[in-house]
Amino acid sequence: MNYDQLGVAYTSSDELCELLYQNPNLDLSRVLVTDPNTYNSAVKHFYADLPVLIRYLAQDITREQFDNQNQNSWSMPEEYQTLDIAQWLLDQCSTQEELQRVGQELLLYQERDLFPLLRQLKYVIDTWRANNVVWGVGRGSSVASYVLYLLGVHRINSMYYDLDIEEFLR
Repeated sequence: MNYDQLGVAYTSSDELCELLYQNPNLDLSRVLVTDPNTYNSAVKHFYADLPVLIRYLAQDITREQFDNQNQNSWSMPEEYQTLDIAQWLLDQCSTQEELQRVGQELLLYQERDLFPLLRQLKYVIDTWRANNVVWGVGRGSSVASYVLYLLGVHRINSMYYDLDIEEFLR
């Protein structure tokens, strides 16, 4: 597997064959290939019930443009895309102190244009809960965020331990 300057993974047909030898159950529908024509022609010619490969095309954009492009196309249901995440988080607060902390953090998340990320995290956590997926109690500086605690990303109450949000959002 190769990675371009934007971190996009791609492979050649020969490398893909090696990957398939190592993992015959590899999901080909998401693999970007530099030269998919031979494979795709064979699938079409033999009417095979196999996914076609997607051609990798290098993008001539900056990392910032790439990040913005991807952040504006989150793959999640419409109800999460339109969710007023700030209001949802404020509704989770039961004390004035919690409201102030969430308000402070929301300003920092908003400054960094991270509300789409918070919506995505809410969707992921809800999906994990619905499917009984187990995840860790928390790691690194993210435990300093009370907002992430309310979303369920981690189980460390940063207010209880008096953790400063600046440790996470520098």
